[in-house]
Amino acid sequence: MSALILDGKKLSAEIVAGVAVEVSARVQQSLTVPALAVIQVGEDPASSVYVRNKRQACERAGIRSLMYALPAAVTQSELLALVGTLNHNTLVHGILVQLPLPAHIDAATVLERIHPNKDVDGFHPCNIGRLAVRMPDLRSCTPYGVMRLLALAHADMKGLHAVVVGASNHVGRPMGLELLLAGCTVTTCHRFTRDLAEQVAKADILVVAVGRPGLVRGEWIKPGATVIDVGINRLADGRLCGDVEFDVASARAAWITPVPGGVGPMTVAILMENTLRAARKADMALTEEELAE
Repeated sequence: MSALILDGKKLSAEIVAGVAVEVSARVQQSLTVPALAVIQVGEDPASSVYVRNKRQACERAGIRSLMYALPAAVTQSELLALVGTLNHNTLVHGILVQLPLPAHIDAATVLERIHPNKDVDGFHPCNIGRLAVRMPDLRSCTPYGVMRLLALAHADMKGLHAVVVGASNHVGRPMGLELLLAGCTVTTCHRFTRDLAEQVAKADILVVAVGRPGLVRGEWIKPGATVIDVGINRLADGRLCGDVEFDVASARAAWITPVPGGVGPMTVAILMENTLRAARKADMALTEEELAE
């Protein structure tokens, strides 16, 4: 068996092109152009790459990109004040604070300060909570991007056993909720899981999001499984790799994502969709205000 590749680059390009069509239609209707504000604190090289990718995606989607580059020494109060200003700016539809933040800033406090209607990363507790009660709105970009990839391999996921390795607030936990919403039976593995190999071997769908190169051995993969590798790690020789031993896993799996070119582009594509969705929500809010007058 040789696994088929779930091509995140191709699907993400299709999604961004679809957003561009809708944004163009908004312009023709004299509606506001969706605007995404990205805040970067400091000059972390990896963060700079991610921010550049998001800015380029905005250009392709026709979304207005607003960049706020803050020094690493910025105080938490100053950062919160900027978020508050953007929350009240009706011409800004989405706010994204690029992680990680410097150690002196509490990321949870900052992310919670973003208004849920502008939380295009899908990290706010309100948006995670909506997903938990099966009323999703702005969904976490990486997990929902994974679901869009999975739809290429599985028209119906009901009853499949999905195993998520990693339980972070940004990927692992909302990933499990997305899979539950799709009707999967879900197991979440974390640092206290006693026999990771045994759990992985049960997975019809395996999603790994830890950030440890080669954590999941290829021989653990159930034959015919679908493998989603969210991890992206840079090795000493400069090469990028995921959390799954790709060569061996791809010989056993039916479908697998590459690293890079799998989940990463999907995260950015869903960010564009979320920004458009946030702009639509802002339109509805304005209409409701007008009707109330």
